[in-house]
Amino acid sequence: MPKPLSILLWLAISALGAGSVAFTAFHKGETINALWLVVAGVCSFAVAYRFYSKWLMTKVLVLDDSRATPAHTKQDGKDFVPTNKWVVFGHHFAAIAGPGPLVGPVLASQFGYLPGTLWILIGATLGGGVHDAIVMFASIRRGGKSVGQMLKEEVNPVVGFVAMISVLTIMTILLAVLGLVVVKALAESPWGLFTIAMTIPLAFIMGFGHTIFKVSVRNITIFGIVGLLVSVWAGSHLKDWGIEHFFDYKGETIAWSIMIYGFAASVLPVWMLLAPRDYLSTFMKIGTVAVLAVVVIWVAPDLQMPKVTKFIDGTGLVFLGSVFPFVFITIACGAISGFHALISSGTTPKLLDREESIRSVAYGAMVTEMLVALMALVAACALMPGEYFAINAGAAKVVQTDPSQAAAVTKMITEAGFPVTVAGMEKLATDIGEKTMFGRVGGAPTFAVGMAQMFARAFGPGWMAFWYHFAIMFEALFILTTIDAGTRVGRFILQDFLGGIWKPLGNTRSLPSNVLSSALLVGAWGYFLYQGVVDPLGGINTLWPLFGIANQLLAVIAFCLGTTILIKMGKARYMAVTVIPLVFLMSATFSAGYIKLFDANPKMGFIAGAKFYGDKIVAGGTEKELAEWGAQQFNFNVDTVVTAFFLLAVAIIFLGCLREWIKLLSGKKVAILHEDAYVPQNKSATV
Repeated sequence: MPKPLSILLWLAISALGAGSVAFTAFHKGETINALWLVVAGVCSFAVAYRFYSKWLMTKVLVLDDSRATPAHTKQDGKDFVPTNKWVVFGHHFAAIAGPGPLVGPVLASQFGYLPGTLWILIGATLGGGVHDAIVMFASIRRGGKSVGQMLKEEVNPVVGFVAMISVLTIMTILLAVLGLVVVKALAESPWGLFTIAMTIPLAFIMGFGHTIFKVSVRNITIFGIVGLLVSVWAGSHLKDWGIEHFFDYKGETIAWSIMIYGFAASVLPVWMLLAPRDYLSTFMKIGTVAVLAVVVIWVAPDLQMPKVTKFIDGTGLVFLGSVFPFVFITIACGAISGFHALISSGTTPKLLDREESIRSVAYGAMVTEMLVALMALVAACALMPGEYFAINAGAAKVVQTDPSQAAAVTKMITEAGFPVTVAGMEKLATDIGEKTMFGRVGGAPTFAVGMAQMFARAFGPGWMAFWYHFAIMFEALFILTTIDAGTRVGRFILQDFLGGIWKPLGNTRSLPSNVLSSALLVGAWGYFLYQGVVDPLGGINTLWPLFGIANQLLAVIAFCLGTTILIKMGKARYMAVTVIPLVFLMSATFSAGYIKLFDANPKMGFIAGAKFYGDKIVAGGTEKELAEWGAQQFNFNVDTVVTAFFLLAVAIIFLGCLREWIKLLSGKKVAILHEDAYVPQNKSATV
């Protein structure tokens, strides 16, 4: 394309995107068409990827495609395996796109559609993409090392030790929480369980076919996609074939199955199960979201949720907390997510064939996830606000055990300014084949309802129940790919830590070391998961409130590492690309942590909550009440200690890095980069 025409085209795309964002922000009508958000998202994606990511890769990081990556220099056929770029993209996207881009925007919709939209667009393009790319670049230049190990070498051993302990603790919490979400989605859901179970043998066939029998990526992809579509179709007919009961299990069995799968995905060679399954899952993820985007364009629904609701003051029905800082904690994946740093310094850098792929894999996957988050926001905000709050309000959960409370719940929501009726909620439940939709908290059911309603408008109302259950299965598939990759990454981090105690334990080429580390990690998150399944007040349920803050504190750690590396590379003039999101995210996460610790409302503050239940215990009650209050008090005390530990640990890491930056910038310390020795790509040694 001639340069003048190209300039005009990109100016037009930029103007269209900026105009869509402006209209979305300043529109004063009661409703707004969802197409404005879609156009804003697509234009932001195009401009950010075309210009900002290219500048980041060529001017800031200066990628060197002639330099051999760890996949070549450390190739071992298990963890370090040179892999097709699009297969790596599939693995990486599947690993980072867990429940966050679906659930977070849904829950944050209680603030209105505008806060979430702005954070998703700005956070992903200027923060999340930078975060993922610079961590992946740093890890590739250092032999695929983890964030904690890199901080140990680039800053000092104390900072590195604190980082590794923090990351391992946060990783355990994240994996247990994600596991519990999958259990809730798949328990007594034969269709979902069957479809997800079938991706495992399909992945084995694809892995062996491509790696051992040299079947082309194109042919193995066609096989996988066809197999996946057949699995989805077959899963919906299990009842007709009389085999539904073979895939109908309680939560405890699902929990054990997830643990076994996580262990296998961590220990087996990456090409055998993890990479092909994630690659396959990505087609399901991106394909479904792409169809949803087409349906949104076709149906052009109006967003019923106001631009900004009164709940920005912190009195929300879905969760307590003001729009700042909690919209930035609730929406992580889809904007900026610390978990991405673990994948970007874990499995992906050990698979990437060339440095130039960092742009498409790291930054590209992040802005793709941005579009997923935007679609989730549209799905939630297209619902009638009263129905949205009846589904998500914690106070509505009482209707599940006492249907007579439905009238009181609808009255409460209506009086809050969002009309809803019992009859309307009953019709909604009937349309999607559920007993009730009151109090179906967590975000996933809301996304499924929104998606089902739009698909029903496009393909006919008779399919609404089908689309709802398809969406639930789709969400479970989204999350499970995060657990398998997360477990393998956690094994790498644990081996880095254990290797400092006894060197053989850190050897990733040693099967006994891999098995031991995997067993220890799965045992840790599996314990909290199982206890959370069997005890509504125990296990990971104790630590659930820390999920968002812990995840974003990981991002703070990653930005600290990125800033350190830029300064050492002599790129201090560009350090604003990491420092600005670092400062903003620190202000949000530390504000949220302070509020969760010290807020006087016992429903918000952990210390106040522990005191509230302690006072109730002193006042006396029935044996059952005392047991429940004791469990709640214990949970609040644990949350208090763990939150304080995380905030202190991240403060130590930040201050340690700040001290290093001052020394480097003032010239008091010579910058020494701990990169691996340069090896030409075409002469890379296979170890």
